[in-house]
Amino acid sequence: MHFAPVSSAATQGRMACMETLTHEIAAAAARLVVDEGLDYGAAKRRAGQQLGAPPRAALPGNDLVEAAVREHIAIFHANTQPRELAALRQLALAWMQRLAEFRPHLAGAVWNGTATRLSDIYLQLFCDDPKAVEIALIGRRANYQARTVSGFNGAPVEALSLSSPCPELGETVGVHLMIHDHDDLRGALKPRADGQSPRGDRQALLRRMAQEAQA
Repeated sequence: MHFAPVSSAATQGRMACMETLTHEIAAAAARLVVDEGLDYGAAKRRAGQQLGAPPRAALPGNDLVEAAVREHIAIFHANTQPRELAALRQLALAWMQRLAEFRPHLAGAVWNGTATRLSDIYLQLFCDDPKAVEIALIGRRANYQARTVSGFNGAPVEALSLSSPCPELGETVGVHLMIHDHDDLRGALKPRADGQSPRGDRQALLRRMAQEAQA
């Protein structure tokens, strides 16, 4: 039995349609991230469902979604997002100072500059004794919830989540502390494929804020 060869034009057409769908999903996911506070994974899945993507369709990578998030913010939230980001970063700096002994590093939207008032703060701590973090929170009379999540290296880590008042925003903000082994810090500082650092300590955040202010 002989099958008719698939034309190059047809193949290119399908690839173009798939690429278009991928970018549409990224744009829809960006709206969900910015306007509803969803994380990237949940936003991509819901965006795919909303656009009627096939169940096994390839979802856009986080880098594409991040680019779409920046574009969405620039178009629809340029007047409010910088102030909200600054408020969240000040709160992050305060918690990094409080937990300085655990080598806190900021990650996520507050670090990369795409956070809005709906964004949470994600701090990755690197220490030898995970229970010491809980003792420090108890000493501050902070109410927190503990759970196990996947760390940046794929291994399970303990996460402590709490709510912290943010006076500049007039509301409380979720602060999540992911507790990694001290030895994981070396791998945490490796840059991403685009050369950008995925996280930074308190001094790195201050430098980033100063550079952005000058720009």
